[in-house]
Amino acid sequence: MDARIFKPRKSAMQSGRAKTQEWVLEFRSEDARFSDPLMGWTSINDTTGQVRLHFETREQAIDYAKREKITFTVEEPREPKRLVKSYSENFSANRKQPWTH
Repeated sequence: MDARIFKPRKSAMQSGRAKTQEWVLEFRSEDARFSDPLMGWTSINDTTGQVRLHFETREQAIDYAKREKITFTVEEPREPKRLVKSYSENFSANRKQPWTH
């Protein structure tokens, strides 16, 4: 059983950083998927793909995976660049583009 440990990013519908502070251990079960011959829906025999375990720190998630003998990969989070903007910059004399109506 293979798993990945990661810190989730905020969704496009979020403006805040809720639910992005915890580390998540998520099982991968790509090879267990199959297409239903009658309806054509994608089905899965292995329900571990639906399990997501949440941990406060990366080390806790790694310790759990080692204790349960789960092979894992750790994906380090990438922090987004913050663009600091203010309303007064629209009227600055040092603008890159000239301000016109």
